[in-house]
Amino acid sequence: MAVAVLATVAAATACATVPAAPPVPADGLVLADGFDLGGYNPIAGHGEAGESKLYDGLLRLVGGDGMPTFEPALAAEMPTVSDDGLHWEVTIRDGVRFTDGTTVDAEDIAATYRAILDPASASPLATSLNMIESVTATGSHAVRFDLRYSYAALPTKLLIGIVPAERLSGGLASESVLNTAPVGTGPYTLVSLRPDQAVFEANADYWDGAPQVEHLTVVHVPDDNARAQRLVAGEVDGANLPPRLAATFTDRPGFEVASNTSADWRGVSLPAGNPVTADPAIRAALNRAVDRQSIVDHVLAGYGRPASTPLPEVYGAAYEPTAAFDFDPAAAEQILDAAGWIRSADGVREKAGVRAEFTVMYFPEDTLRRDLAQAFATDADRIGVRVSVQPVDRASLPDRLPVDAGLLGGGDLPYDPDPQIYSTLHSSYAQPGVGSPYDNASGYVNPVVDAALDAARRTTDPDERAAHYRSVQSAYVADPGYVMLVFLDHTYVFRDTDYAGSTPILEPHSHGASWGPWWNLREWTRP
Repeated sequence: MAVAVLATVAAATACATVPAAPPVPADGLVLADGFDLGGYNPIAGHGEAGESKLYDGLLRLVGGDGMPTFEPALAAEMPTVSDDGLHWEVTIRDGVRFTDGTTVDAEDIAATYRAILDPASASPLATSLNMIESVTATGSHAVRFDLRYSYAALPTKLLIGIVPAERLSGGLASESVLNTAPVGTGPYTLVSLRPDQAVFEANADYWDGAPQVEHLTVVHVPDDNARAQRLVAGEVDGANLPPRLAATFTDRPGFEVASNTSADWRGVSLPAGNPVTADPAIRAALNRAVDRQSIVDHVLAGYGRPASTPLPEVYGAAYEPTAAFDFDPAAAEQILDAAGWIRSADGVREKAGVRAEFTVMYFPEDTLRRDLAQAFATDADRIGVRVSVQPVDRASLPDRLPVDAGLLGGGDLPYDPDPQIYSTLHSSYAQPGVGSPYDNASGYVNPVVDAALDAARRTTDPDERAAHYRSVQSAYVADPGYVMLVFLDHTYVFRDTDYAGSTPILEPHSHGASWGPWWNLREWTRP
């Protein structure tokens, strides 16, 4: 069914003609995004990975192949770190102004981080900053981060956008006026916002030089096929599309298909609260029953790589190449046989009266997750495990994760192994109320993995950190808690323009108009 739907869309777009571009300013772009607009408040999580066009963090990303690096943004220079790794001092760039005209100083930095850590804000970022004991303005342009334990990955937490201290109300971050009326220092300002459209203009007073792309309009189009159709109709200049749909534009005149490597994994949670998915034999067997390379080739159209753990090869010395599952359905069946899961008359295995069947949920608007879930279900069925694939809306899905499996994604902040993997596998995130419902959605508990994760985040020696992360991966594949499937290459389609300056970057889980070719829009130039 999934192949038929995509083929229909591909045929429809292939037969269409491309009209002239809509009457937008010559110095502007119109992009279609599958994600909701608004929520432009860093305290509520906006721009955590450094992608915001409205705010700057103390640091920002430098693109290129491989792992991105960091450079100063609101910081005047890179932080200095004490020998024990517990104290980080940052000098603030002089003369930077917010879009309301006020000057950035150290108290704005301290207030932003204090707001995230304040329980009253209910910030989704609070748990991920639990290494921070305090943030203190030690001068008008100097701030100090005091940590509870040494944390080598702190630069990943310095990408968070800074807001004026006086704009912080002290209430729930989700209810802040900043969500719809942002005030930052970034290269763009928000001009207007509707549920279906956000309009941005270049910040003429941007401290790093006004962007040459002066106008940016983002339209909310949640349906994958609708975004493709609006590209063909000439209504938008670019959009994020799932891989197979993006591939239909490869030979279309006037369009380019771009892909960015990501550490964004897709996998199936195996909840501890379900008697089938909690069984170690089921978990071990399913990991060997899945043909990951076939999924990359057919579901992703080649835009991705197989995943056995949450850490891809881009992490270099921290990556353990032997921590991988071979595609071996025969071994999977032997594991189930030995554990007492016996095929019944209809082919579905049973053990002690429990049938080997469970549900995998996915977001209904996400056709890629649907196709991945169906591919997983097909492979599971071959070894006698019946998987029902079910669309569930975003509001309801988290409440069902303790019992029903989900086709989930991760890699929210992939610029260091710690934020890439810690909340996915550490048992502290299996406790109710800790972090997001999507953190450690399997309820995975492995003391060996916990110990290695904790040791890795507390040492400042890079070789020791890498060794601990390799240990994490080896221990995980011996006792898996998910069925990791693939790492995605995020795919985008855009109309030809005469702008230059787009660079590749390793992308996080989030993608859309904020990423892809447009992640560094402030750097684009026109000859």
